[in-house]
Parts: sequence; structure tokens; C-alpha cells
Amino acid sequence: MSTLMASVTLRTAFGKSFRGCGLDNDMFEDMIHRATVVLGNFTASDLFPYVGWIVDRLTGLHARLERSFHELDDFFQRVIDEHLNRTPQEGKQDIVDFLLSIEKGQSEFGEVQYTRDCTKAVLMDIFLAGVDTGAITWAMAELTRNPRVMKKVQDEIRSCLKKGKVAEDDIHQLQYLRMVVKETLRLHPAVPLLLPRESMSQFKLANYEVYPKQLIQVNVWAIGRDPNYWQNPEEFFPERFSDRSIDYKGQHFEFLPFGAGRRSCPGMYMAMSMVELTLANLLSRFDWKLPKGMKETDIGMEEADGLTTYKKSALKLVPVTCKRP
Repeated sequence: MSTLMASVTLRTAFGKSFRGCGLDNDMFEDMIHRATVVLGNFTASDLFPYVGWIVDRLTGLHARLERSFHELDDFFQRVIDEHLNRTPQEGKQDIVDFLLSIEKGQSEFGEVQYTRDCTKAVLMDIFLAGVDTGAITWAMAELTRNPRVMKKVQDEIRSCLKKGKVAEDDIHQLQYLRMVVKETLRLHPAVPLLLPRESMSQFKLANYEVYPKQLIQVNVWAIGRDPNYWQNPEEFFPERFSDRSIDYKGQHFEFLPFGAGRRSCPGMYMAMSMVELTLANLLSRFDWKLPKGMKETDIGMEEADGLTTYKKSALKLVPVTCKRP
């Protein structure tokens, strides 16, 4: 699954498939795993800016952050160098080419606000979010635990299916599938605390006084399970979205899986397309069973710590080829 998601992301963002980038699967997964885990750690320097860095160095967190940063920076620099050195081809532009064109355009007009570091930052957001398989894994886990929902979404997909596989043009017809994805993101947002924000000025929020340059984290995991906004919040019930216009684009603050405003996730639309299309094909082609001796209640739903929310225990399912009438 991770190889599939990486290939789609690399092809879209960097113009190459997973194999075309010459990446070793195990090494690649290790690099991504290290990055998401270390970026999701709380650092002492965040809580105690003047002395916390000492604790981070003693615990080895600072060294792990540095190593992960250099791994990702070297990877993105290699991709950028390849794009800068190749001959431009008509119709072959990708996201990297677009970002580099912004760099070049701004450099021709005095003050440069968009730099190479900005390009790498955008690529990292797209890349780390794009290769994450958490949403698909959580969706399959929730569907397996809820056979009624599984049957309903499979019936919808198969009734709309005209060819051997679901194409991107078919997704707009699959309204219940979209509800399933929304409900999955409500319970299991990809980045439970979003990326940290820093306040620019002093303001008061409720009874809290917030000062300039304070670190702010938005707990979208808790918001998505708040009983003040959601009825039976712990229940997986996609139908709760059937009569609501609520969406994931950041306009409804009780549901912010991708954040909101100018700092929302730049890979939001690509991520949703990939998750919906992958799920649609998995559910249309196969029925999914648990290994022999397992029951739905045996599926572990414990979450592991890290930048992204992923299952602590692997989800093991058995695909059974669907026999079409």
C-alpha cells in the first residue's frame, strides 16, 4: 500500500514513478517513518524555550531531528537538481517545475519572498501527507468492524461500476464513499494536532491570554470527537454527513482534518483523490475477510504516537475476489 501511494505522489509531484526515482522500498519507508515519528514528538524546547534545548540534546531528540532533516533535505535537493538540469519538455511539467517557476519569477522583481526553502517546505507537506496510508488503513479497519457500512459502500461502488476498475471520473457519483472517508477523517485525522502555529500578536481567546511568538497547537482529533458538536462521537456512522453541508476544506471548524486558512494542507485535494480512488478500487474488486479465528471486535484500534495518526498494530485482511453477476 505504501509503495502504491508513494508512486502516485512521486509521479504527480516529481514526474517519476517510485522505481523511476531509484528508491529502495525498505529504505524509503524507514526514512518516512523516522520523519513522521520524530516530527510528532513533543520537544522540551517548545515548553521551556530557554533551557529545553539542553534536555533535547541529552535525550538524543535533537540529533534525531537533525538526521531526519538532512535525509529529507538531501532527497528534495536531488529532485530539484534533476529538474533544473533537464531539458524542458512540452507537456511534461509537474509540481516541482511549477514551484521553481515561482522562484524564478519572483527573483526577477527585487525582493524575493518565495525562496528555495519555501519550495522544499511545500514539497515536504505534499510528500509526507501523500505517502501516508493511514486514512486508507483506518477506513478499512472501520469498515471491517462495521459490516453494515461495508456492504452499503460496496453496493454503491459496484452499482456505479461500468468498467473493470473505478476511474477518477466515477468518484463524483460515489456519495456514500465520500461520507465514509469524511467519517474516517473525523475519527482519525491524518495529523491529529495539525502543524504547530506561532502567534504573531497578543490576543485573548476565551479566558486565555496569548502572547506573540507563542506556540499554538490545534487538537483536531479532540474537536472531531467533541460531543458538543457530534452526536455519539465515538461511533463510526458515515450517515451523519448525509444531511450536512460540512466539508473538509476548512470552512467548518468542527471538522478540520486538513487545517484551515492560508496554512491549510496544500496536498488536501490530491490526498482526498488518492484515498477515494484507492478505496473505491479495493472495495469494488474484492470482498474483505478477517484471518481465520478473528472477529471484528479483535481488530486493535489503538493509535501510535507520531506526526500522523496510524494504527499501532498492523491491519491484516484477506482479499476474496468478487464474483460479479
